[in-house]
Amino acid sequence: MKVLVAEKCGFCPGVRNAIHTAQKVLAQAHSPKPVYCLGPIIHNEDVVERLAGTGLRTVAAVDEIDAGTVLIRSHGVAPRALERLRSKGLQIVDATCVLVKRVQQVAQQLEEEGYEVVIIGEENHPEVQGVMGCVRNGVVVADEGDLHKLPSDGKLGIVCQTTQSPDHLGRMLGAIGQGGFRELKVINTLCKEAVKRQESAIALCQKVDVMFVLGGLHSANTRRLAELCKNHNRETFHLQNWEELDKNILIGKKIAGVTAGASTPNWVIDEFVKHLEAFDDKG
Repeated sequence: MKVLVAEKCGFCPGVRNAIHTAQKVLAQAHSPKPVYCLGPIIHNEDVVERLAGTGLRTVAAVDEIDAGTVLIRSHGVAPRALERLRSKGLQIVDATCVLVKRVQQVAQQLEEEGYEVVIIGEENHPEVQGVMGCVRNGVVVADEGDLHKLPSDGKLGIVCQTTQSPDHLGRMLGAIGQGGFRELKVINTLCKEAVKRQESAIALCQKVDVMFVLGGLHSANTRRLAELCKNHNRETFHLQNWEELDKNILIGKKIAGVTAGASTPNWVIDEFVKHLEAFDDKG
């Protein structure tokens, strides 16, 4: 089978930094002091499992950590969580993506300037939760169905979850703009690396018979890639790795496209491509 790989795919600089930081901390750790990560360091189970094999313990809450080193994952955390970690005397290593930190800082600045902070994104995503933890009052809007949450006569300061698409940001700003706000200030906080991956994936999926988007099922940027590709090629499938593929999907297909989320390692992509190239539906 002929396989085409998106020009832009796989690890972004923020994820690469988080993984490198985790590996460095683990290499320097002295047993029996444990190394924890507050939530999965990135949204990719294959990577999390590999790091767990070298000693990284992933926990869901600050209460689960009593001693040792704590790694702050790429999605960041709210200031209150950092304060609680410091109060326990824990060593903190910050692997938050610099772009996520920027969203947090922008949200704080907007609130200091008197704006009511609005973030366009997924309310339960850790990046969004971390940003909202940086302001006293904030509103999260995922789509047009959430616009009723906005104040009817507000002075709104708007930011966006870094992995949203430019099209979605534009649609939401258009919908918000029809409301009764007094003043609107928008700061573009989209990740350029995520946007490049989206553009590359859309261009590729229109040239192939079947499109595969590789990455964690909980990864927001990977889900976004899959949704965008599905809009242009109905034969689009979001998988974590080769083991999840139903080979029947490949029957009758001549050209396959492959892209991957920003938290998907190269070895997952390479393995998937190698198996695809070797596939022969004639047995």
